[in-house]
Amino acid sequence: MNKNSNNLWGGRFEKATAPAMARLSKSTHFDWRLAKYDLLQTDVHIQALNKVNLLTKAEAEKLRQAVSKINNQISLGQIHPLEEDEDVHSAIERLIIDEVGEIGGKIRVGRSRNDQVVTDFKLFLRESSRHISNLVLELISIINKKSEKYIEITVPGFTHLQHAQPVTLAHELTKHCQSLLRDIDRFIDWDKRVDDCPLGSGALSGSAIITDSTWVANQLGFSKPSENSIDAVSDRDFVAEYLFICAMIGIHLSKFAEEIIILSSSEFSYAKLSDEFSTGSSIMPQKKNPDAAELTRGKSGRLIGNLTAMLVTLKGLAFAYNRDLQEDKEPVFDSHDTLMLLLPAFSGMVESLDFDTDRLTKAASTGHSLATEIADWLVKNGTTFKEAHDISGECVKLAESKGIEVHELNQQDLSSIDSRITSQIQNVLTLKNAIESRTSYAGTSPSSVKAQIKRISGKIADMNKWAQLNPVPEL
Repeated sequence: MNKNSNNLWGGRFEKATAPAMARLSKSTHFDWRLAKYDLLQTDVHIQALNKVNLLTKAEAEKLRQAVSKINNQISLGQIHPLEEDEDVHSAIERLIIDEVGEIGGKIRVGRSRNDQVVTDFKLFLRESSRHISNLVLELISIINKKSEKYIEITVPGFTHLQHAQPVTLAHELTKHCQSLLRDIDRFIDWDKRVDDCPLGSGALSGSAIITDSTWVANQLGFSKPSENSIDAVSDRDFVAEYLFICAMIGIHLSKFAEEIIILSSSEFSYAKLSDEFSTGSSIMPQKKNPDAAELTRGKSGRLIGNLTAMLVTLKGLAFAYNRDLQEDKEPVFDSHDTLMLLLPAFSGMVESLDFDTDRLTKAASTGHSLATEIADWLVKNGTTFKEAHDISGECVKLAESKGIEVHELNQQDLSSIDSRITSQIQNVLTLKNAIESRTSYAGTSPSSVKAQIKRISGKIADMNKWAQLNPVPEL
């Protein structure tokens, strides 16, 4: 018979687990952080057993007091799993038995580690998604507030890292708000699909003991029980989706970080990083390195790797629970911890970031960025855009031959290219016109950007209501 007394299994085994197998199987070194969720569902399970008369009222009360005491001790860091505890579930059961005696063994009936672990994980992730979202919303608020200072500041807009058309600095900044808002929206949408409770699914076929699954689900903060017990214990779609959202947040932060690195370089000198979020060189005393941005860029690869690892683990699994699914937790915990570490530093870097607005405005009209204004003016005066595009290109070619910007061509130069270009074009061939004329809903005009900033503020307020609401009940 198996002599590993802390195991939740072993009656049919004649030999004890080999030490090498025990080390491979052990998971308390990472799943212990699920202890509070395991205790929460254990408390609900005790109540459910009492409802079906498998625990007396006195037994249930004694067990619930033990659960509460253990939860407090764990939260204070006073107790930890033993070396021989296989996983968080066996450790919690052992602690309860140590506290109340053999009646603690009654809590195992009516559930399996298969439905326990996925329930624990869903509870953890629903909280995690809100912790991360709160930090992302804080960053969005910082960007949006910073944008208000730069509504009237004209800067070069880039495509292919080449000067394209002038935009406002506020417009450039708020683009990052939009991508991050989509990430929060993904979490909110994801949360709807995680809002079903697997507890009661047993190993794979459901429970013959606890049949009021809706009551159990509601006690744990879920709106409903899972639909299919086989799917419930094997489903990790919600894990892959969570990791995808984390990876997308990392990608969006990385793209922003890349811009900060470029714009703060000596070659651009458009932005200046605070000393608080920069580091120096051990050998070159003049260096001021954008390490907060570079570490952000680097950690995005880690977040993508965690998603990839999860997808590869899932791709070939058959039927219900397989032990491969133990590999779902470490990538998730790493992604959670990475973003919780990264986001406060990134927010601080953005909040303390300064811009050389004079240099930016001076650069806004370089690179022949006003060439499109010539084409637009010609179209408004009856020329087809195909022809207008060619004429504008000829203007750029002439300006390049003279070593000047296209808007610096005099009227004689412009008329020599096409007689339809009259002196009226001088009224629109300016940065002011290029910015203020883009009044479309998503445009860069000050009026459009002001409206965008207001809409972002409204979305922040709405999303904060979801992010501040903890779906996991207190024990």
